[in-house]
Amino acid sequence: MADTPIGAATEDAAPIPEYPMPRATGCPLAPPPAVGALRGEKPITKVRIWNGTTPWLITRHADQRALLTDPRVSNDDHEPAFPHVNAHRAAIAPHTPKLITNTDAPEHTRLRRSVNAPFLVKRIEAMRPAVQRIVDDLIDEMLAGPNPADLLTALALPVPSLVIAELLGVPYEDHELFQENSNRVLDSSLTADEAAEAGRALSTYVGTLFQRKLAEPGDDVLSEMGAKVRAGEMAPQEAISMGVAMLIAGHETTATMISLGTLALFEHPDQLALLRESDDPKFVNGAVDELLRHLSIVHSGLRRVAKDDIEIGGQTIRQGDGLLFDLQAANWDPEAFPESERLDLTRPARQHNAFGYGPHQCLGQNLARLELQVVYSTLYRRVPTLRPAAPIDRLTFNHTGTAYGVGCLPVTW
Repeated sequence: MADTPIGAATEDAAPIPEYPMPRATGCPLAPPPAVGALRGEKPITKVRIWNGTTPWLITRHADQRALLTDPRVSNDDHEPAFPHVNAHRAAIAPHTPKLITNTDAPEHTRLRRSVNAPFLVKRIEAMRPAVQRIVDDLIDEMLAGPNPADLLTALALPVPSLVIAELLGVPYEDHELFQENSNRVLDSSLTADEAAEAGRALSTYVGTLFQRKLAEPGDDVLSEMGAKVRAGEMAPQEAISMGVAMLIAGHETTATMISLGTLALFEHPDQLALLRESDDPKFVNGAVDELLRHLSIVHSGLRRVAKDDIEIGGQTIRQGDGLLFDLQAANWDPEAFPESERLDLTRPARQHNAFGYGPHQCLGQNLARLELQVVYSTLYRRVPTLRPAAPIDRLTFNHTGTAYGVGCLPVTW
């Protein structure tokens, strides 16, 4: 059977641990200690999730990379044993259209190819001057406004929202509509009906905009997808669904990474000084990857299901078993990153798993890296006295969406 019945035990009669696991008091940026212990003792083991089912938890960096490239591992969240992150996601999964986020090859390959070009390195790099202007303008506005300020609302949210709006061809004046509904789609504290209502609002909005792009194409991703629809390479609803998915994914994780990365640097002033004082783009690029490794951001784990039996690490994963990949556990794996608990901006950390790995690796990773490179190389240099306006133990951390982050980040200068 794919799942161990509730109340059952593992083969060695040890109790099956609950997942997610609690963080240590006073260590909000570190992975839960119990997850690290499992990585050392039982790197491939069963855990119990919210609905009583027991997927396999994969915690080692090497094991994650092996399985995430294995064609026997499926991303199809319509499968009965798929280990959804919560009841909210399980309820809406049957009604979610086919996307690059929930399909396997060959369908995934076709869909990914249809939207891949705008996210290639050369295209994204050409956006650097525009992203730099956006960041500089927002910093100007923050410095001219109240002090202290909330970095989340002053910079972290507007940067990726403005950038993804420009890339997709979405008018930024509509940002409140797409930000609010995107957050509602991802918010696990809401009911499935409330999430579905937000999803319909986004689909209606993007669908109306897409029809305008079909009639009057521009230089943007929605217009490019419109051309593929006219050429018969995509169905109209596929293009609309992909537009909604990119609009949702394009701002939440990057916004969280801007604010949480700044908080991590506040906690490591020696590393903040290195970043503030460097004008070497290669160092900045490496620092971004080390911050991504250290924080991971997506702490709910990648979710998959086995399509066939798989032997790995002395365990047999059976067909139909759920799989759960804890990304921060892999990114703190000392076998992959010596002294992994340390934030070290000089570390070569490009091999982190923060964007996943394999054919489903994050489509927007080049865009996210560009945004983070510009923010991290600009903010602390332009505002050298930037510092927290509240201690870390007074901050509220939340994990109701895809990303783990702070509700607000008060800063002063």
